[in-house]
Amino acid sequence: MAERLVYTGKTKNVFELQNGNYLLKFKDDCTGKDGVFDPGENSVGLTIEGVGDVNLRMTKYYFEKINELEIPNHYVNADLEHTTMEVKPAKVFGHGLEVVCRLRAVGSFIKRYGEYVEAGTKLPSYVEMTFKNDALGDPLVTKDGLVVLGIMTEKQYDDIKALTQKITKVVADDMAEKGLELYDIKFEFGYDKDGNVMLIDEIASGNMRVYKDGEYIDPMTLSKLFFEAK
Repeated sequence: MAERLVYTGKTKNVFELQNGNYLLKFKDDCTGKDGVFDPGENSVGLTIEGVGDVNLRMTKYYFEKINELEIPNHYVNADLEHTTMEVKPAKVFGHGLEVVCRLRAVGSFIKRYGEYVEAGTKLPSYVEMTFKNDALGDPLVTKDGLVVLGIMTEKQYDDIKALTQKITKVVADDMAEKGLELYDIKFEFGYDKDGNVMLIDEIASGNMRVYKDGEYIDPMTLSKLFFEAK
């Protein structure tokens, strides 16, 4: 199937296919700082051999799981041999939004609100959205802000929030069955030609913080534990 490179991203490249779909090529680059992985960082900080492969494997696993629940998303199929995933076309909101669901207070949440809450405090599937803008440090944006700026409708915001909490529960419950605890997870959403919201991008260890017995697990170790427990 002929393909044309249309976007070079931090952790994957995007190709346009002749059938109208897109192909995501997963890379071994990770976000972080000073050689240390951090899902909340804005730039590529390190390269870990094999991370693209395990990210795709986990993404395939979870997209197939949410497909069974008929949760709208862009997944078509995955080719593990070539580390690629075929997806349906979707438009991003604005220049790109990240949606985080927090089950415990860690990371940037504590940096912002540490004077009000202790690290590790349980949160009620708290959803927040940030603009993907490295220069501005991925600024937070409210529902009202998104609507006023014309980036999405109130219904689209409400749909994204509901889907985020639903998908987070799927992942958290699955992790719990493996003796792991999900602290937070980052998603991306887009919409189809009719404005219907759908989950896009990936669901992988590099986009989540997971702990075991109160200790943080790095993405490669998490992927290893995850697939060993299956």
